Amino acid sequence: LNAAPRRPPRQHVRFLPVPSGGDGGTTGLVATRVPVLADHPLVRGPQFRRLKIGAGHRLDVKASGVFVLGMGHGNKLLTDLYNCHLTKVYTVGGLFGKATDDFSDTGKLVEKTTFDHITREKLERILAVIQGTNHKALLMYSNIDMKTQEAYELAVKGLIRPMGKSPPIITAIRCLQFTLPEFQLEIHCLHETQQYLRKMVHEIGLELKSSAVCTQVRRIRDGVFTLEDALLRTQWNLQSVQKAMWDCQLKVKAELEKTLG
Repeated sequence: LNAAPRRPPRQHVRFLPVPSGGDGGTTGLVATRVPVLADHPLVRGPQFRRLKIGAGHRLDVKASGVFVLGMGHGNKLLTDLYNCHLTKVYTVGGLFGKATDDFSDTGKLVEKTTFDHITREKLERILAVIQGTNHKALLMYSNIDMKTQEAYELAVKGLIRPMGKSPPIITAIRCLQFTLPEFQLEIHCLHETQQYLRKMVHEIGLELKSSAVCTQVRRIRDGVFTLEDALLRTQWNLQSVQKAMWDCQLKVKAELEKTLG
């Protein structure tokens, strides 16, 4: 906003002396329009000093991807979206064969293990167990009688989710790539933290009689927002931000009406 062109400074009328022709005296005054110095950028300073901006679901310093911000009235919409308990999607990279103190590949090395016995089939078997266990937790925390018509209608709309506080829940998980010792997962989840996802990679390694560290956590969807909606650092300017807000308004409105009515 401060980098955008400013309106020209206001003008006011001043009576300035008119120099005479020869003796250096003045012969009178003349009305002249001059700019108001109080409007000069060097006097006034930045035009915008405060702008209310709120953060949605946060990302820690080791994660990347979609990070939603609200501006002005958008702060209330952020709260409404938070109350929808929408699913977030991550791509998570892992590396078999070592363990660290913070479950990431940049942490302090704790141990090294073998991984030649791991296959994609064994990994997918573990992922199926994780998804099944979390599906039971999802139904338990949604507080819905699964034998009712309400549960059927919510399931059709894809709205079965905990509408209050709950532990992190994985709604879907699958293997995208597997090339020992590296692998990549796609995880759909609720109420998670990025550290929780790193710890999950560590636990998957233990279940496979090995160890694993997380090499990447990237959020590719946050509710209605996807990577296509996100702005790169080079696009952080007034025009791009305005366009992004206009483009997302209808999606946000539709989701709020569907979920919260």
